[in-house]
Amino acid sequence: MSEKENKQSKSLKRLFTPMTSIRNSLYLTLGVTGFVVVLAIWSILTYGGMVDPIFLPTPTDTYGAAVDLFTQLNFTHDIWVTIVRVIIGFSLAAIIAVPLGIMLGTYKPIEGFLEPLMSFVRYLPASAFIPLFILWIGVSESQKIAVIFMGSFPQLILMVAAATKSVQTDLIDVSYTLGTSRAAVLWRVILPASMPSIMDDLRMVLGWAWTYIIVAELVGASSGIGYMIIQSQRMLKTSNIFVGILIIGLIGLIFDYLFKSLSKRLFPWS
Repeated sequence: MSEKENKQSKSLKRLFTPMTSIRNSLYLTLGVTGFVVVLAIWSILTYGGMVDPIFLPTPTDTYGAAVDLFTQLNFTHDIWVTIVRVIIGFSLAAIIAVPLGIMLGTYKPIEGFLEPLMSFVRYLPASAFIPLFILWIGVSESQKIAVIFMGSFPQLILMVAAATKSVQTDLIDVSYTLGTSRAAVLWRVILPASMPSIMDDLRMVLGWAWTYIIVAELVGASSGIGYMIIQSQRMLKTSNIFVGILIIGLIGLIFDYLFKSLSKRLFPWS
């Protein structure tokens, strides 16, 4: 084996070594390549006539539908309405769930009181509450926000509690040895150690919140991305449905990177 081949072999082995970091440029290239591969498969299936356009539109038709939605059907308004609903519902869930989750993960009496209840509630599908919310609240904005809250809150509180419990007990023991009070341990040890994981939990649950809002907008809505999708389904406009799905993915990707960037800035020690 030549020296060049030997270097390439070592480089390949290093890339596939578990938990080994790679250059940011390579990471970005691989991410773009993933999208290109999906686009290529999509193009082959549609332009090659392997799938009926009624089931899977071509990229060109999808692009044309996107232009029509944004220029003629005020799709920007639908996107903004959905984003506001998600942010409000998710923020309400986070404001309540994060402190309770930290308390649940820190203090055993609170864990004993809340964890069985939250473990029960988290298995209840948020979509099953839509008829009840319509009956209790009506078909106003509050109903959509309530669906997001119901889907996000129990999941988030248990995930935050798990992140808090994962703090190493050695850190807590050392802090007591150094004379730290019980109250100060929560603020100076447990919170700094658990907040990076909690931020990741928030990022994950925000992704789930987007699935709940689309379900909420399929029933009793007059605006939003979900409303556009269900209207397009009734008129067999598959390309419009694809535009809605892709827009949700794009918005989710933007929020995902914002959370990652914020986490790096706020918690550099992680």
